[in-house]
Amino acid sequence: MKTRITTAVIALAIFIPLIIYGHWPLTIAAVALGIVAMSEVLVMKKMFVISFEALVSYLGVALLILPDSWLDFLPNVATRWFGFYILVVLLLLHTVIRKQRFTFDDAGVLTLAMLYIGIGFHYFIAARGINFQTLLYGMLIVWITDSGAYLIGRQIGKNKLAPKISPNKTWEGSIGGTVAAVIILAIYCYFIPVGASWVTMLFVTLILSIFGQFGDLIESSLKRYYGVKDSGKILPGHGGILDRFDSMLIVMPMLHLLGII
Repeated sequence: MKTRITTAVIALAIFIPLIIYGHWPLTIAAVALGIVAMSEVLVMKKMFVISFEALVSYLGVALLILPDSWLDFLPNVATRWFGFYILVVLLLLHTVIRKQRFTFDDAGVLTLAMLYIGIGFHYFIAARGINFQTLLYGMLIVWITDSGAYLIGRQIGKNKLAPKISPNKTWEGSIGGTVAAVIILAIYCYFIPVGASWVTMLFVTLILSIFGQFGDLIESSLKRYYGVKDSGKILPGHGGILDRFDSMLIVMPMLHLLGII
């Protein structure tokens, strides 16, 4: 517990000033986090974190994370996706060169991971690009839902939500976490308007809270498949970057899909 608290304090001391200031330091931090998260996928796949496929994956995830303003030197935004396609083709060519030691399945996992991580952190930066209040709104949904689900689940949780994936989660905790998020974010949006009307934001909060929990379950399913307890060890007591940002990697793109950013 002491290690967990110490890690949290140090991480917040670094992270909070970054999200408050935003701009290029936050972008660089997001790219760094994305690359570390990508390395966690490689480790779970029992691949080398320094290899051709790893380098291609790091370039791909960085390309997807960078905001459009950083890619103004490219002819158009579509060039980002053409560049990403080239990197995917390189992974496919690698399956030929490595002669089945690097397979089509391996290339598929890395491609999916690049999209999952890259788009998630891209819209994390995009939310901050709107303003600090919008990014904080998305982060609060994740934090309050997670904390509410944990506290309420411990008190009254009886019915397992996904016993084969995350045995400690319950339906009571899940519903309680979402209710807590809707109530607290309703107050937040009343005093600090975000994106749309207050009533609309109630529904947005409800949807994002649910999808944030799906993000948590997706990462739990990933770890369960690869037989690991944590995605990484970079945060003592907390696991890896994917462990900490699993819900946000789903919530932030959903903010965009719902027209908030």
